[in-house]
Amino acid sequence: EVQLVESGGGLVQAGGSLRLSCAGSRLTFHDYAIGWFRQAPGKEREGVSCITSDGSVYYGDSVKGRFTISSDNDKNTVYLQMNTLKPEDTAVYYCAGVADVCARLGIFKYFGSWGQGTQVTVSS
Repeated sequence: EVQLVESGGGLVQAGGSLRLSCAGSRLTFHDYAIGWFRQAPGKEREGVSCITSDGSVYYGDSVKGRFTISSDNDKNTVYLQMNTLKPEDTAVYYCAGVADVCARLGIFKYFGSWGQGTQVTVSS
């Protein structure tokens, strides 16, 4: 089963930065791409970014140029560096194993169950 743990959220002013972490097992990072999702109050969960085991990445239009996804294979951790944050980035952020097609087509087919996520709040 794919089990990942998110951390790094917090409260930040608009224009600020945060770095989220997604920790998992070596097996997970070898077998799946890793995707970051977010869910704002009253909205559906949406895919934000993903990275494959060979380093291919995808960014949604709303975060392109502001967010950077990366992985540290030695630590079995994927990061989401979020810069120039906006109030509309406020959401609970989740990570999950996703199919490799994510990096090519931006399709976030996820595997496993959702963790607790990490809250990101951007004040104006």
